[in-house]
Amino acid sequence: TLHHVMLRGIEKRRIVDDQEDRRDFVKRLGDLAGETATKVYAWSLLNNHAHLLLGSGPLGLPKFMRRLLTGYAVTYNLGHHRHGHLFQNRYQSIVCDEEVYFRELVRYIHLNPLRSHLVASLSELDRYPWCGHAVLMGRMKNCWQDRDYVLSWFGGREREARRGYRKYMAEGAAQG
Repeated sequence: TLHHVMLRGIEKRRIVDDQEDRRDFVKRLGDLAGETATKVYAWSLLNNHAHLLLGSGPLGLPKFMRRLLTGYAVTYNLGHHRHGHLFQNRYQSIVCDEEVYFRELVRYIHLNPLRSHLVASLSELDRYPWCGHAVLMGRMKNCWQDRDYVLSWFGGREREARRGYRKYMAEGAAQG
């Protein structure tokens, strides 16, 4: 099942404070995806929220998310000498029709850092390490991100697919 997952910091507070927090969150996401056979198609980690586009594995989405968020929150709280909830309520998950929404969700999620002004341009996004876009562009490697499947929606050969994906992203960025 295809899920667009959104999670927010409690009271819109930060869920990451520094590069160490970001690395921890992304490592947990990747390790858990590999361990549970959960497909990660798109993701972006922002200061106070995150978006994920996931294909649930045999473990199911609730257990995957509980392990990801609980493990991260415990480490975050210990590292920042704080107590209590880190995330606002339960994560939100929307089950999506893959045929209709897949490409648009990949674009929406990966443009989040640009729209949130964490990067200034699409060229900067190409190298931004806290989003799956750089992996699709071949600038970073995450063995746990299903890069080939996503690119297959944009062309038959890798170079053609990357070019098609980049063009699709540029069109979305121009829309604001």
